[in-house]
Amino acid sequence: MKQSISYPRHARATLALGLPLIGSHLAQMSLHVTDTVLLGWYGVSELAAVVLAASSFFVIFIFGSGFAQAVMPMVASAVGRGDEVQVRRDARMGLWLSIGFGLLTYPLFWNANAVFLALGQKPEVAQLAQDFLRIGGLGMIPALLVMTLKSYLAALERTQVVLWTTLLAVLVNLGLAYALIFGHWGAPELGVRGAAIASLIVQILTLVVLAIYAAWLPELRHYNLFQRFWRPDWQAMGQVFRLGWPIGVTGLAESGLFQATALMMGWIGTVELAAHGITMEIAALSFMVHLGLSNAATVRAGRADGAGDQKSLRDGAKVAIALSLGFGISMVALFLLFPSLLISAFLDEANSSSAAILAFATQLLAMAALFQMADAMQVMALGLLRGVKDTRVPMVAAAISYWVIGIPCAYLLAFKAGMGGIGLWLGLVIGLSFAAVTMMWRFWSRARA
Repeated sequence: MKQSISYPRHARATLALGLPLIGSHLAQMSLHVTDTVLLGWYGVSELAAVVLAASSFFVIFIFGSGFAQAVMPMVASAVGRGDEVQVRRDARMGLWLSIGFGLLTYPLFWNANAVFLALGQKPEVAQLAQDFLRIGGLGMIPALLVMTLKSYLAALERTQVVLWTTLLAVLVNLGLAYALIFGHWGAPELGVRGAAIASLIVQILTLVVLAIYAAWLPELRHYNLFQRFWRPDWQAMGQVFRLGWPIGVTGLAESGLFQATALMMGWIGTVELAAHGITMEIAALSFMVHLGLSNAATVRAGRADGAGDQKSLRDGAKVAIALSLGFGISMVALFLLFPSLLISAFLDEANSSSAAILAFATQLLAMAALFQMADAMQVMALGLLRGVKDTRVPMVAAAISYWVIGIPCAYLLAFKAGMGGIGLWLGLVIGLSFAAVTMMWRFWSRARA
């Protein structure tokens, strides 16, 4: 008879696994926050352009990262079987697919101005966004390769190097972006192009560090990750592709929801789009904690499910959900009590538009309190479902929740009901809430079976 694990032990195990993941996610997110803060000081149009460009880059990155994320369970499974050759095959083809995806998507970045104009964005903002993406888009390949190496190293239980490398990248990006955006320390003043150059350099440096670590660390050297890297392995590539595309589509459905909202906010006005970008950055920082807890829940649920321990599966899920809810409640209080303090960090008070951005962002941050709780629960449910190897149904549920329910509600509330940007965010809340309820129901239906 299996010995029951207490709730406190579940909590300690979840936090022990989740805290390093949270730290890594927060550090990665800080790279984007740095650019947003610096360009918020530089100019309103530049800030709006980078909000648009960065969110567009992120949507495409999320879709492509499905292959990178598929590497983690595949490599972990191969390690469990003692199949070192398969470890190399799966990871290497994950890298191949990442390179191929990056090459296929770069033409979109090069012609971004035409795309944004067709989507109704203001010409000045669209041009600046293209200026950013023509440089920053070159970073898609190194960014996806970094994601693949992170999955590979995590499967081999080498996560500390990922955390420390990401923290170092934040510091390097801060210095480079500050110099190149404003023209400090003898560097040219390049504005949005400076932010793009800094991001590209940091992505390449991060890739070099992780690749060297993966290839030459004595404990990992026997996997020969880059041995005959140029040789295709169509069988392994097919396996990575089949597992990765549903993950990518699920991420695309959610990230596309936020990108569509950013585009619609751009129809309302530049000040509103800038406020949207700032508020989204604040909400996203908080979301990284929920994402880390969700990752930990995936691992814990997977272990319990593999052992056939349904009680541990249910109890662990309850604890993970409670931890996420507890943090979410504290963030709701922070958003409602200190909105000006949070938003002002992204603005230069001397800018004539700062007061208008602050006023509108304060309203959005109140909506973010509802938005965050819904988002926290849907990502936790998604993590638990991945733990029990249920990914196809969540993919369908995500597409329906975000695109059949969320986007139409956002459009109708914003433009037909006359609620403007607040209506857009309320549509987000509705879509995410539907996803949370649907996916939680799906998980608990399986967990009680």
